[in-house]
Amino acid sequence: MRGSARRGRRPGDSGTRESILDAARSRFSSEGFRSATVRAIAGDAGVDPSLVMHFFGTKQALFVAAMEFPINPADVVPHIVGPGVDGLGERLVRFLLGLVDELGEANPMLGLVRSAVGHPDAARMMREFLGEAILDRVAAAIEADRPRLRADLCASQIVGILMARQILALPELAAADRETLVGVYGRTIQRYLTEPLDSS
Repeated sequence: MRGSARRGRRPGDSGTRESILDAARSRFSSEGFRSATVRAIAGDAGVDPSLVMHFFGTKQALFVAAMEFPINPADVVPHIVGPGVDGLGERLVRFLLGLVDELGEANPMLGLVRSAVGHPDAARMMREFLGEAILDRVAAAIEADRPRLRADLCASQIVGILMARQILALPELAAADRETLVGVYGRTIQRYLTEPLDSS
């Protein structure tokens, strides 16, 4: 009687996956998120593009894995945005702060924010990925005028929270209770989402 077929990863799968991730990091860093193609990444790794999709499914998921992000926005953003604009500001802030507090200094998002401050290529890579993975989805949920500007304003507040609380570590802000920050920042972001943008 023949032995049962072996299941799991084929020999060499781990090395192939790492080769793809190395190629992806290089392409994303040099060309940005939008211009780096799965075909080019596959060529750099010496594999067929279909194998890249076999391992990662989408270019967004490949980016998340290459940058070692703790979550894939495609998995969580629909749940945050799905209930609608009402309360969206607080949901965004609560999720962000919960994730950051859980991961602490091990959070690779902080490293990307730090890099983006001083490196134009890193800034472009982060901007393009956030735009496609998160901000386009937020903008689509906004019913007021100029939805993409409103989404960008939300992003400016969220990046500001990361900079001030986690990177600069402003003492009172870093020590503040999470729910206090959710309420304060959530109301600010909610204004970006729903209130008039002009001063009249």
